[in-house]
Amino acid sequence: MEQRVLILAPFGRDADVIAEVLHKDERECVACRDADALTEMLDAGAGSALIAEEALSDGHVSRLFNWLEQQPAWSDLPFILLAANRIGRRSARSLEVLERLGNVVVLERPLNSETLRRAVGSSLRVRARQYESRRHLAELIEAQEALVQLNDSLESRITERTHELASANNRLMTEIHERAKVQAVLVQSQKMEALGQLTGGIAHDFNNLLNVIMVNSELIARAGNDERIRAMAATVKRATERGAKLTGQLLTFSRNSNLDLKAVDVVALLHGMRDIVTVSLGSGIHYVNESDCEEMWTEADANQLELAILNLAINARDAMPGGGQLSIHVKERTAPDETLEHGRYVVIEVVDTGSGMPPDIVPRVFDPFFTTKPIGKGTGLGLSQVYGIARQAGGAARLFSEEGLGTTVEIWLPLRKRMTPPIEAASAVEGNAVGVQRVLVVEDDGEVRAMLVDCLRGLGYTVTEAADGRAGLNRLKDDNPDLLMVDFAMPGMNGIDVIAEARKLREDLPVILATGYADVDISGLAVKRCTILRKPFRLDDLARTVRLGLAA
Repeated sequence: MEQRVLILAPFGRDADVIAEVLHKDERECVACRDADALTEMLDAGAGSALIAEEALSDGHVSRLFNWLEQQPAWSDLPFILLAANRIGRRSARSLEVLERLGNVVVLERPLNSETLRRAVGSSLRVRARQYESRRHLAELIEAQEALVQLNDSLESRITERTHELASANNRLMTEIHERAKVQAVLVQSQKMEALGQLTGGIAHDFNNLLNVIMVNSELIARAGNDERIRAMAATVKRATERGAKLTGQLLTFSRNSNLDLKAVDVVALLHGMRDIVTVSLGSGIHYVNESDCEEMWTEADANQLELAILNLAINARDAMPGGGQLSIHVKERTAPDETLEHGRYVVIEVVDTGSGMPPDIVPRVFDPFFTTKPIGKGTGLGLSQVYGIARQAGGAARLFSEEGLGTTVEIWLPLRKRMTPPIEAASAVEGNAVGVQRVLVVEDDGEVRAMLVDCLRGLGYTVTEAADGRAGLNRLKDDNPDLLMVDFAMPGMNGIDVIAEARKLREDLPVILATGYADVDISGLAVKRCTILRKPFRLDDLARTVRLGLAA
């Protein structure tokens, strides 16, 4: 539509002749009957308009002139005016028409066809450049509108980006803070691990000293006839047993082993913990221990259960800096809801009169590394350890607290029937040796070694001794003992190493491994006829273990 040529030549055959000439150049030509029809065609689109001058003499050209005045800024439609051959100057009317047409080329008739074709071609090229300008102008307008929209949205995008940066910065600061907390917890955990290792080493050495005191007090009681001396020796033995119990609990604190689930009387366990709980609480806190029955049995790791209760006692102490009361009640209850399997449970209820906790903290207390204590005052693992111990034993842990009114922690453990430990035939294992039986003692502590040698000789055994693992292996070749008794913790070769080397020389040699550590386990060793003797032990324990070892 925009490339066609409009022809206004209403008189004669001028329009047909012009169209015939232009068709040679494949121009699309449209003949118009008058100026109004030409104007309507211009509204639809045209590349040029060819007008006979006499067609503009009527009164219908005003509409055409109005169209020309309203053209867009990019448009200046080219006209070709076919004028009659005149003599003299044009009239004022004719000049006005030319002026109002604007972009007009005047060709006088008669026309040469080539001249007409060249004039039309030139007009169409001019119009094509106008269309190109229109396209560029439209692109500029579109770009300007886009720029306006971009400028309008720039402030909102800057605000949004600033908010994103602020959010990212807040997340980064939170992560830095959390990392600092985790680092502090890690440092505290390392301190606690080092403390556990130190405690284990000290407790092991202390066990050796207690063992010497305990056995010698028994020997004094047996050797003397004075009742007063026997009473004193019995007092020393009882005090030593209490010290041994405290040492065993310290070793439990330092241990690192899997749960060993066995039958446990919870009432008896709490009764045995009374001393260490009282010492841990201090003089400002009153301790009460009660139970509904004389015995309540469950299946748990006794050492880990003691550690869990001790953790709860220490937490309660920290919540009562000004003093108060800690009560531990042992009850029998039915599973309260679906979180526990249906059945009867032993419930250890630890109640303090401390500061309590806000409601928003209570749901998180069993989370690992969560603690309300200042950095360096706790690892955040105490309550999570209590929860883990209870869950592994088939139970659960629950906490109830109200700010200002104290805290109650419950450990639910499945109730089991009363378990009676097997009764060993004392007459078969106690007493002196039968015949000549040789025992080799390998112990690095001189006093403990001397005590063992004296006790075994007193029981009727032939005893040889060595101060370390290498010397013991050398004596093994020469002495040919019936039983090897070796200490676990020794410099150089420890007891396990000595047993492994000894079995290469004597595969069927009975072995007793004496240790003061709580977590020594020989179940994973590929050895037979090996027995554990826990330090500190009594003289009867030593006699029984040696007889059992030789009889294995």
